[in-house]
This record gives sequence, structure tokens and C-alpha cells, in this order.
Amino acid sequence: QVQLVESGGGLVQAGGSLRLSCAASGISFTRYAMAWFRQAPGKEREFVAVISQRHGALIHADSVKGRFSISKDNAKSTVILQMNNLRPENTAVYYCTASGTIIQSQLRSQAGYAYWGQGTQVTVSS
Repeated sequence: QVQLVESGGGLVQAGGSLRLSCAASGISFTRYAMAWFRQAPGKEREFVAVISQRHGALIHADSVKGRFSISKDNAKSTVILQMNNLRPENTAVYYCTASGTIIQSQLRSQAGYAYWGQGTQVTVSS
């Protein structure tokens, strides 16, 4: 049974930082693309960042480049999203997701991912 469990969300002031973690089980972690998406109230879910399964390439959405950083700890089967210089518009539920079969062109699309966590709320106050 595949499980993705996010943690680390919370309330932070603008300019602050948060570190989200996603612990994965039930998958061959090193063979899976691991990504973060987010969904703000009234908006569609959007891509944030991904580590591809083939070469471990790191891809970040333009809106978070230079402020957010995705990484993974293979020994702990955990993917991390370090978020710095947070803005009120970053307020959303952040979801961890995984796929063992996704192709390169789908890495930014939620349709390419088979497994999702329950999400963790991030709220940034102004």
C-alpha cells in the first residue's frame, strides 16, 4: 500500500520560511518522480516542483524559483520542499505526489501522477 504523508505546514509571516516533508512508503522511492503541487482557495491545483525519476533533475515553477527548493533523502524515503521568503499568495494546501511511470513531458502535470498525500496547509500572513 502506497502512502505519502506530508508534514511541516503551518502559519508564517510574509518573508518567513517553512520546510515541508513528505515521507513515502510502499514504493521504490529511488525509482519514482516526486513532486509538490499546491491548491489555493478557489483555484486549480498547480505545479510547484519535481525531482524526476530518471536523472534526478530538479524542476521548479517560475513563480517559486530562487525561493523554494526541492530535495530528497533516499535513505529516509523523504522529499523536502524548503520554502523561503514566503508571500501571502503562497497560501495553499501543499500536496506531495509520486509516479513511477511518468514521462518527461508530463512532470508538471498533475494528470501524470498516481499517488497523492492528504496535503498540508500553508498560510502566509501579510
